[in-house]
Amino acid sequence: MAHTTSPAARSEADPTVRSGASRAMSGNKPLRPHPDRLFPAEPEQRAIARRLHEAVRDLPIISPHSHIDAALLDRDQPFGDPATLLVTPDHYVTRLLHAHGVTMSELGLADRDGTETAAPREVWRRFCSHWHFFLGTASRQWLEAELHDVLGVTVQPSADNADALYDELVAKLAEPGLSPRALYESFGIEVLATTDDPADDLRHHRALAEDPTWHGRVVPTFRPDSYLDATNPEWPRALDRLAAAGGIDTGDYRGTLRALESRREFFRENGATTTDHSAPDARMEFLDEAEASRLFDAARAGTADTEEAATLSRHLLGEMARMSSEDGMVLALHTGSGRNHHPETLRRYGPDTGHDIPLAAEFTRSLRPMLERFGTHPRFRTVVFTLDETVFSRELAPLAGFYPSVYLGAPWWFLDAPRAMRRFRDAVTETAGFHRTSGFIDDTRGFCSIPARHDTARRVDAAHLAGLVAEHLIDEDAAAEVLHDLVVRQPREAFRL
Repeated sequence: MAHTTSPAARSEADPTVRSGASRAMSGNKPLRPHPDRLFPAEPEQRAIARRLHEAVRDLPIISPHSHIDAALLDRDQPFGDPATLLVTPDHYVTRLLHAHGVTMSELGLADRDGTETAAPREVWRRFCSHWHFFLGTASRQWLEAELHDVLGVTVQPSADNADALYDELVAKLAEPGLSPRALYESFGIEVLATTDDPADDLRHHRALAEDPTWHGRVVPTFRPDSYLDATNPEWPRALDRLAAAGGIDTGDYRGTLRALESRREFFRENGATTTDHSAPDARMEFLDEAEASRLFDAARAGTADTEEAATLSRHLLGEMARMSSEDGMVLALHTGSGRNHHPETLRRYGPDTGHDIPLAAEFTRSLRPMLERFGTHPRFRTVVFTLDETVFSRELAPLAGFYPSVYLGAPWWFLDAPRAMRRFRDAVTETAGFHRTSGFIDDTRGFCSIPARHDTARRVDAAHLAGLVAEHLIDEDAAAEVLHDLVVRQPREAFRL
């Protein structure tokens, strides 16, 4: 259990420790996530939500899309410290701390300019002294659950107790019960899908599959973005890596398609069921082979103009849809993110460091070429995600309400927050129902956040269904069946798990 007395162990080197902003959060306030959190305030609905949630609380976790590294479970090495576990890898956390003036180097990210990277204890001190800035955010709910439910912390982080919590958590993380494999078991994970480069040899996935002491299921996901984006100056070098991985020449258009098809088959042989795509938008092109070859040769040689390279990229994405109709891999399409909004942060710290910003999206016209070809194909399936809430009811729900191949992806990234999840259910259910949605995805880089995020989704859906029961639109038995389906049936079906 966490210490309940405050040690005088604050760092004089960190000017944020005793800042005016942290004055109200010093000491040891209790950390007790409320058992009725996210349930309705109205007593009758709250009681219904409690019963619905209780019935699914301990169901297994299906995680069809995450950014957890399979090596974590293969090696099963103890987590070293709380900063490296909870802060540095989580861009939900680092981006908000950065907004309050903490540099990325101070949060443990390596700086290509050579600025000294803060040690984990210093990172933890800054996180604790800024704890109050997470009030009202979805990250705060996940962090509280991670700290309390997974790590046994019973006091809120603060400037005063940062060192005591750090020392306690370092000791706890060395215990066998908090190893990666032990946590996987305790979380009740049935299947965990990782996100992997097509050139990856998947050795950690294979090692887990062949390990007689391992009883979990970790499957790869085929993520070919860097091999489809001909607008990226690094695209030719990416194709060279693909050729080296699969032994198929990618110097021409047909060879590149064969290389991609071969790597898809390799991933399928190692358990993959899904391809994952982060495209600027949902547009696809379907060119004839002669035109595709012409654009490919120009882009490979560096002579294609911007529009030609973009057209080729959209065509290559369309080829992924064609391949999915043939091999049955689910095409998960994530669009609507303006990547790397701040060039200086990208230059110094690299991508996926918190400065991707949502963009407006359009699907009705953009998806039509794909759906004309494959929308009713018996083997084709797509799960569509967006960061633009305005298209939930206007475009995505009607599309999923007609095409048997289209599933609505769960609220994702900036929208995987309780109120956004509620808005999603309100927006899509009346048109598409519950069973054209994918179930929850956690999309996480933070291993210990997995159970917290899934529990949040179960609570939000229990609250939504309780409202429908209280309004006499469905009965409680039907609500319980729906919630069970959202937790286990829908992700299995949508992602063919």
